[in-house]
Amino acid sequence: MAKLKITLVRGKSGHDHRQIANLKSLGLNKTDDTVVLEDTAVARGMVAKVQHLVKVEEVK
Repeated sequence: MAKLKITLVRGKSGHDHRQIANLKSLGLNKTDDTVVLEDTAVARGMVAKVQHLVKVEEVK
């Protein structure tokens, strides 16, 4: 199964508390933090809500 490499590229200050909670759930706390998650509908949905703050790459 494919995986997603998600990197926080913009700061989270000044954004909605729900977006900040999404980032925390993804495991992204500081700028330039990177996590690798399974490519699931749940992960894609959380990324979609904060797509302006993160960079997503597919990893095999």
